[in-house]
Amino acid sequence: MAEKSYRASTGVDEFYYAVIDETGTAVTLGIPERVKFLQTISIEMPQEAVRAYGDNQTAEIAVSSGNTSITSAFHKLPDEDKAVLFGLEKTTGGLYSYGSNDTPPYVACVFAKTYEDGSKEWVGLTKGIFMRPNIEGQTKQDGVEFSSEEITAEFMDRDVDGFAEEKSAIFGRDPKGVNVQRDALFTAVFGKPYPGTTVPEGA
Repeated sequence: MAEKSYRASTGVDEFYYAVIDETGTAVTLGIPERVKFLQTISIEMPQEAVRAYGDNQTAEIAVSSGNTSITSAFHKLPDEDKAVLFGLEKTTGGLYSYGSNDTPPYVACVFAKTYEDGSKEWVGLTKGIFMRPNIEGQTKQDGVEFSSEEITAEFMDRDVDGFAEEKSAIFGRDPKGVNVQRDALFTAVFGKPYPGTTVPEGA
């Protein structure tokens, strides 16, 4: 039996997203887009135990699963990525805007949790929409303090090759110097290889 790993992650890296192809001819449109300088990301996948009673005791327990949601913070989210993720209208002169009729597209996402031994755990989120963030700012004071941008998203289940039922989150871990799970996860989530590589055999 292989030795279990008890190492905890110490960082996050390599956040990618791609717009889901709603025509059904492909999984996603274009090459997965990288957003650098991811600072924090939190995935909530709540579950609740629901009990049925009889004869003054618990007769049965079922699990009710809630919605999958994420909250992520970036050092800075580029305007080009905001326009795509939030479905913003942009003028030919370069202005972009928020409005009540903005319709964010469905996207798939992948990011990596990093470990001190060089290994990575890859996390794929199969189908969801991002919601525009609050706009904040503050005056400079005695020292310099960098702001960050926090965005939230809601995800849902989607058919993914290799799984019998629809899934909302997929995980894979690679030791240092190995990219087998990374490549398999990119193909499953995006339908496309990791940027700069080809689709692995058998995918």
